[in-house]
Amino acid sequence: MKFMKLGTRPDTFYTEQATRTLTSEIPSDLVIQINDVTYLLHKFALLPKCGLLQRLCYDSSDSESFTVELHDIPGGEDAFELCAKFCYGISINISAHNFVSAFCAAKFLRMNDAIEKGNFVGKLESFFNSCILESWKDPIATLQTTATLPEWSENLGIVRKCIDSIIEKILTPSQQVKWSFTYTRPGYTKKQHHSVPKDWWTEDVSDLDIDLFRCIIMAIRSTYVLPPQLIGEALHVYACRWLPGITKLNKSSGSSASQTEESKLKNRKIIETIVSMIPADRGSVSVGFLFRLLSISIHLNASSVIKTELIRRASLQFEEATVSDLLYPSKSSSDQNYYDIELVLAVLETFLKLWKRMSPGAVDNSYFLRSIRNVGKLIDSYLQVVARDDNMQVSKFVSLAETVPSIARVDHNNLYKAIDIYLKVHPDLSKADKKRLCGILDCQKLTPEVRGHAVKNELLPLRTVVQLLYFEQEKGSMANTSHKLLKQHEIILGAKQRTTTKDSQSKQSLGQEFNGDVTRTTQILESREKDHHRHKRLDANLALDLEKKIAIRGRDIEETESERVRGVKDESSSSYKLEVVDPKKIIRRARSKSEHSMKKADRDK
Repeated sequence: MKFMKLGTRPDTFYTEQATRTLTSEIPSDLVIQINDVTYLLHKFALLPKCGLLQRLCYDSSDSESFTVELHDIPGGEDAFELCAKFCYGISINISAHNFVSAFCAAKFLRMNDAIEKGNFVGKLESFFNSCILESWKDPIATLQTTATLPEWSENLGIVRKCIDSIIEKILTPSQQVKWSFTYTRPGYTKKQHHSVPKDWWTEDVSDLDIDLFRCIIMAIRSTYVLPPQLIGEALHVYACRWLPGITKLNKSSGSSASQTEESKLKNRKIIETIVSMIPADRGSVSVGFLFRLLSISIHLNASSVIKTELIRRASLQFEEATVSDLLYPSKSSSDQNYYDIELVLAVLETFLKLWKRMSPGAVDNSYFLRSIRNVGKLIDSYLQVVARDDNMQVSKFVSLAETVPSIARVDHNNLYKAIDIYLKVHPDLSKADKKRLCGILDCQKLTPEVRGHAVKNELLPLRTVVQLLYFEQEKGSMANTSHKLLKQHEIILGAKQRTTTKDSQSKQSLGQEFNGDVTRTTQILESREKDHHRHKRLDANLALDLEKKIAIRGRDIEETESERVRGVKDESSSSYKLEVVDPKKIIRRARSKSEHSMKKADRDK
């Protein structure tokens, strides 16, 4: 940072009670009052350089003491003291940190060249134009100090000149950047990187107030020189610098209780301003950043317009998200591990609305199909994480899982894993909740390996196990029949090929016999296929009867371990005999039968 040194005399100002004066053999004849501080000074030093004091002291004689009140001087007593020391020739240092107050005070006192050549205002203007505006960090530091004197800074053109200087340097090609800048990104060191990164300016600019930051960003956007992604990166850096909880999952930092009302209002203004500046181009900011902004806006009670816009923007890039992008705590719970599933549900619903608005022809497009299936995988992976939350309600879990359309899931393997995790973490789940939870599972969409695991899963409800056994048996039966039909078809094709090697006369005579064989073989195959379908219907009826009998004669197997009894009426004596029935044995026999069918099908193959 550059500075300007003026004056050569040592500082002899000192304080006595509430009075500031300087060591001098000449008695004071000028009293300056600023707020609660009184300055005992001399006319001979100040009047030649201060046009305002000349006018105020015009009617006073040189010998008498004169009192002047300057309560409205910009910068207060500190700025006035800089001007007074300049008048006395006392050494002072001017930098970007005190330039604004000194310049405004000098303008107020009319310390310009019209009063005396080489006056304070002229020297300050020269320093501002040749030093501050020519560097990179000094205009930013100067802008930060204008917050104390916004009207004066605006009227004197300080703000406009600093912003123009900053924008000019930001638009400079990175290979031409020669000045120092702040860049603390992980993994970046200037020794290893000789080239200047394109976002070299973002961290320094993030130190500014949100209003000044907005002025710079909007001015840059209006030039159309920088890409939208670079603008988005600047917004991301600024959010990390000022918004609570943006860099880590920290629920307490974003809660209403831990923030004062003033702090909440300030943060709300910041997030609303940032959202309003996000470029319309898709991908200008990451979907993870959008989710973080959305989570914070919910905690800060931002306007519904801002939240709706963030949900819309996040839904447009939903397929690019990862599970970690979705893991944010719920505002309504004090538990750190209670995830905000409603936030994800809102984005998912908006994504599906946008997806359904496409023309029917677009739905068949591979890009759109891949997009929705990526979202389906994302939601199932997210469900596996939130299923480990002790406080996760079944209704919210099921609601999110059911919102995913069937076309988004190629199989239900990941959904089954999420359900299995939920059942393990919530062992005290009621019978009704278990049925509701497993009702979202499509047993036909499970691969054989996962279906085999599910059949042996004792946490699943009985109805789900029966469905799994039925589909397992059906798959095995279909595979066995298909294998036999394939063999018969190969025999027929072989016979046809052999007949082509004989002469035409034999071929005709044999052809008639062969056609008869083919006809008979075809009839046999059709008869076997009909038998297969009849057995298939019988298997289905047996499975349904099994389920009905178990439902009538007792509760579900996971609900009881006791034996059940049934009455068998004796025809001769009209009495009842008691026979012990174990539902577990029924399930085991069904499972054994299913496994036996699968092994038999494998042997036939």
